[in-house]
Amino acid sequence: MYRLYYNPGAASLAVHWMLIEIGAPFELALLDFEAKAHKAPDYLELNPGGLVPTLIVDGAPVTECAALLMLLAERHAAAGFDVPPGHPDRAAYLRAMLYLANTLMPAFRAWFYPDEPAGAANADAVRAAARARIEAVFDRLDQDLAGPYLLGERVTAADFLATMLIRWSRNMPRPAAEWPRLAAYLGRMRARPALIEVHAREGLTDWIGG
Repeated sequence: MYRLYYNPGAASLAVHWMLIEIGAPFELALLDFEAKAHKAPDYLELNPGGLVPTLIVDGAPVTECAALLMLLAERHAAAGFDVPPGHPDRAAYLRAMLYLANTLMPAFRAWFYPDEPAGAANADAVRAAARARIEAVFDRLDQDLAGPYLLGERVTAADFLATMLIRWSRNMPRPAAEWPRLAAYLGRMRARPALIEVHAREGLTDWIGG
């Protein structure tokens, strides 16, 4: 039994979604961000960064969204979302996961919290730079998307991460759906019953039906 600490629509969404997809038993622990539950001492013992997600795996806390997606895909390989060592797509899989985690996620962090990198006085400049980085990633993803999914004909853990991050662009001046190949890709991903289900469970109504 897994236990997922989450907040609706946050970086925990992709892990919640994958847990539904793989059919593993799990329970949810909602963290109220407004009440600063993610900064409470008991939670900081599990996740010193005070972030989500945290997943309890075999009694121990594991953090970092991309790492958790890869771990779950590996532990539940029968679901088909893993790309194991020796597979021809392994290098592309690792590159995609790290590119999304190291390039796109930090850019979104700067977009949503522009005062963090350089103070409130520079927030506008930070947001402008973050938007440029995000759109550059969308340019690359749209150009590289040759098949129905990021690595070709099947869904992998990279698609969970990419779809969650793309969702975060929904209220930006130029959301990801304005790129033609990404729009078609999103149409396929948003039709997945488990993604629809995770939105329902988290009470999210502003994207999956749009």
